[in-house]
Amino acid sequence: MSPPADSSRVSRLRALTDEYRVLAAKLREGGGAQRVAKMHAKGQLAPRERVAQLLDPSAPWFEIGLLVAHDRYNGDAPSAGVITGIGVVGGRQVVVVANDATVKAGSWWPETITKILRAQECAMRQQIPIVYLVDSAGVNLPYQEGVFPGQYGAARIFYYNSLMRRYLHVPQIAAVMGSCVAGGAYLPALSDVIFMVEGTSFMGLGGPNLVKGATGQIVDGELLGGARAHTSVSGVAHYRAANDVECLKQLREYIGRLPLTAPRRDAATASAPPKTVPKALYDLLPHDHRLSYDMRQVLDCLLDKGQLDEFQPDLAQEMLCGHGRIDGHTIAVIANQRGLIKGRAGEKPRFGGIVYAETAEKVAYFIDNANRERIPILFVQDVSGFMVGPEAEHEGIIRAGARFVEAMATALVPKIVLTVNHASGAGYYAMAGQGFDPDFIVSWPTGRMAVMEGESAIMAAHGTAIEKAQKERRPLDAATQGVIDAMRVDYEHQLDARYAAARGFVDAIVAPEETRETLAFLLDVTANNTGPHLGPFVLQGLRG
Repeated sequence: MSPPADSSRVSRLRALTDEYRVLAAKLREGGGAQRVAKMHAKGQLAPRERVAQLLDPSAPWFEIGLLVAHDRYNGDAPSAGVITGIGVVGGRQVVVVANDATVKAGSWWPETITKILRAQECAMRQQIPIVYLVDSAGVNLPYQEGVFPGQYGAARIFYYNSLMRRYLHVPQIAAVMGSCVAGGAYLPALSDVIFMVEGTSFMGLGGPNLVKGATGQIVDGELLGGARAHTSVSGVAHYRAANDVECLKQLREYIGRLPLTAPRRDAATASAPPKTVPKALYDLLPHDHRLSYDMRQVLDCLLDKGQLDEFQPDLAQEMLCGHGRIDGHTIAVIANQRGLIKGRAGEKPRFGGIVYAETAEKVAYFIDNANRERIPILFVQDVSGFMVGPEAEHEGIIRAGARFVEAMATALVPKIVLTVNHASGAGYYAMAGQGFDPDFIVSWPTGRMAVMEGESAIMAAHGTAIEKAQKERRPLDAATQGVIDAMRVDYEHQLDARYAAARGFVDAIVAPEETRETLAFLLDVTANNTGPHLGPFVLQGLRG
């Protein structure tokens, strides 16, 4: 049964989800209807139309980085001008990278590089094909400092291209469906095959204007680097199509010939619906993020039949560990329990969402077992950090926490993270934070990611002044109060899940009722690679 609805408790999750949906719909419009119309007038499909025609109808599509850069550049860079995600083509899971030419001609912003690299890392980690739908004017010159140089600048895209070709054997298929100029031309050139479209695609280290400026030669773009030039003269491209629709049809046929990796499943285990309908999740989280709720009820909406076979259920109850299934996939679940946790006889109660020394030891052991058993791990984050104070230090919280972090960081099995509420402090790190390269991170609109909550940060920075004023029974001076007020506003802004998504700290925000099907698809994707899931890629024996 679903828990009873209480409008005072559900407003926060529902309101934030509604706000997210409005923003997501706007971002999917890219540069707007007028620019889409211009592409149509040239006989081209719009970027999202290209992606839709490439993918299998009604199959899952997990878009990565939809919100990236949405709150920067005065709103001129929706999704950083590139569509990235994982979908299904001919029954095969593939990574898709599609330049959005409706956004500043598909030029590369600094965050464009970040998104392309993340997409390439997904292809390398999961060992699935990657498709590039290229239509870009190249570097966005006013922002070249954040695009061109540096370890994670544009050159790293070509580094990943090269590793995939030479060592990882990850298929890379490029379709030049518009402009592809300057250094950007190396992206398709370092792919396995290149498709081009007659009349609308161009590929060259320099366009007609650059050629004229550099050499004085006047040359037609189609003759210089069009589809016929590169398929019948230079031999740089391999396939030619009459238009976008035909090009995408050829891509689907090509991908359809690639070997199909069957997702790993338990042979005797069929999928089963959850115990509670996923829409009931709106009724579970309280209206105030500081209040408690039962994480087991959340898992009832995610796991097959809501079944969780708990590991050490009577020990360190502030952390739930156990085995369950999502759409038939066996998973190891690690989830923070909130509220005040009753201690054993003679022990103080514990605060849910806090990691104690005993908690860390329990979880580290559970992770090690999951790693030995080759079972993917789902981390459900609502963590406020590690316990502090004399008791915690004397119990060895530092050493226990290090055990937790090391076990998580070195586990070779797929790791997927769902942030439902808090993701704070070193607890966020231990629960497979982004820096530890989990396979995927998704967040509910209620996710709050920061080193600590705003009020805690205020006390850390201004606690002495606040306590002095209270002791003297006087208000804070105006200057200090102003700094505190500004700090509180800044923290609330930065704690918003949309802020994290805009900076690529999570792969995607998901609505609560879409969570189970999203996790099921991601588990399907991670099943393609039965080898180590460690770092963005693993070079196994440098196969030549």
